[in-house]
Amino acid sequence: MQIFQALADTLRHNPVIALFLTLALGFWFGNLKFGTFSLGAVTSTLIAGLLIGQLHIHIDPAVQDTFFMMFLFAVGYSVGPVFIRALKTDGLPQVAFTLIVCCSGLGAAYVAARLLGYDPAVAAGLLAGSYTNSGTLGVATANMSELGLDPQQTASMASLVAIAYAVTYPFGAVGSAWFLATLGPKLLGIDLVHECKQYETKMGAHGTEPGVESASRPLTTRSYRLENNDLAGQSPRDLNGAFDGAVITRYRQGNKILEPDAHAPVEKGATLAISGPQRALLNAERIVGPEVEDPELLAYVVEQMDVVVTRKAAANRTVRELEQDEFTRFGRSIFLLRVTRAGQAIEPSPDLVIQHRDVLTLRGARKFVEDLATSLGYADRRTSRSDIAFMGAGIVIGSLVGLITVHVAGIPLSLSAFVGTLIAGLVFGYLRSIYRTFGAIPAPALWVFNNVGLSGFLAVVGLNAGPGLTSGLATYGISLFVAGIFSSLAPLIVGLALGKYLFRFHPAILLGACAGARSATPALGALQEAAKSTIPAIGYTIPYAVSRIVLAIFGVVILLVMK
Repeated sequence: MQIFQALADTLRHNPVIALFLTLALGFWFGNLKFGTFSLGAVTSTLIAGLLIGQLHIHIDPAVQDTFFMMFLFAVGYSVGPVFIRALKTDGLPQVAFTLIVCCSGLGAAYVAARLLGYDPAVAAGLLAGSYTNSGTLGVATANMSELGLDPQQTASMASLVAIAYAVTYPFGAVGSAWFLATLGPKLLGIDLVHECKQYETKMGAHGTEPGVESASRPLTTRSYRLENNDLAGQSPRDLNGAFDGAVITRYRQGNKILEPDAHAPVEKGATLAISGPQRALLNAERIVGPEVEDPELLAYVVEQMDVVVTRKAAANRTVRELEQDEFTRFGRSIFLLRVTRAGQAIEPSPDLVIQHRDVLTLRGARKFVEDLATSLGYADRRTSRSDIAFMGAGIVIGSLVGLITVHVAGIPLSLSAFVGTLIAGLVFGYLRSIYRTFGAIPAPALWVFNNVGLSGFLAVVGLNAGPGLTSGLATYGISLFVAGIFSSLAPLIVGLALGKYLFRFHPAILLGACAGARSATPALGALQEAAKSTIPAIGYTIPYAVSRIVLAIFGVVILLVMK
């Protein structure tokens, strides 16, 4: 007992240790699998926080907000380019969807409170906790005067709101995350991972798992000995016309290795390094001569690079003209693999007109690609460094915009700093997809901001809410907890049915929209974890922003209807 007491005292006096202990246990247990079942790091971290929180550990709310803003910006940044395109088709329907789901949640809390004989304060706490919405809690507490009670009774009612919130919040967070990530796809009859991959392909998002790549190669290079008398004596540029899309990248003549822009004729017996698509190389042996092994000839450095077209002279030309005017300077040993415009990949057909700010994915010998990048614009190389100034500016701007408050009938309404940060992430992520000269945040860094940000937020929430859970259960018994389950799940079930049969949202977007309309941030994290994709966040953003405002209003509505 003395050891336990010493540990408890240490954690109370050093809450940072408790925070990292919660994260360690959450990520460790969340990665364990029991058959095919796993809680995941998000849910496990919240549970660990609630359990460790029984030791009455308090973490400054600023720490919680810092983690949460990191998470929200990272989510917005990741899906910004795809979200802007999806907004054109699903924007207004998502607003209508959110209003219906929020109303169903209000109705569920009202029915449960009436059946169990709760007073308005407990009903408000039930709605706020089951919806995991602190805005509802704050507005309800601030408007207790609407009940017409004396100051002492008003203060007592305000404490009841907090107790009911503490009792119902844990399932509102954990239960909704588990329901949407585990049961939601089954109720919809889908494979969530597969649906997200299909959507990413359709919308032009190209996410890959670190360290994993396709075995298929669009381009490859092999060496052949020239034995065709009809081809001997021509220059490398002349020979390229015989290869149906392949080109000579360099060649060995005698003891010398020459570059493809050489004008000297290629003699019979020379070894040619030919690069191109598989279909073109299949015929190379028949056209040129036998394939031979020449490691030194093929041992040149190749780079695949994204180049942002920023020079006026490079824009407004077709792909064919670009190849003729620019690529021929290097013997056409550079390949254009892909054109990306406003975040969406485009097949580079010969007649496609290159526009300002298009991103060209080039592949070829490094020195040639670097020279070409300089003449076209800006080389956007992969980097391990994050533009933290860009991220910090986004969070600051988004938070300030979100804090702008409008008073309607005496009720303060605002997006909140959190929604503002999420929207800033969307805008900044979209800007990054267009203006690739700044704002880079590599995928590993985004993973940290996303996963550690959300888990850190939930760890603090669990630690601070732990004591309230125990006292609330002691006061109201299990009935309030059960009421919270009903109020949490009812709007999710309504949302899944509406989204599938009435609004006909894409399944992954629908699950994210349910999480947003239910103001369930942990559910979004659990969905992304289960989907192995950030696509559910596309459906989350608009419903989350709308629900924040609607549920704040409902903090007053529930008091009035329960009077």
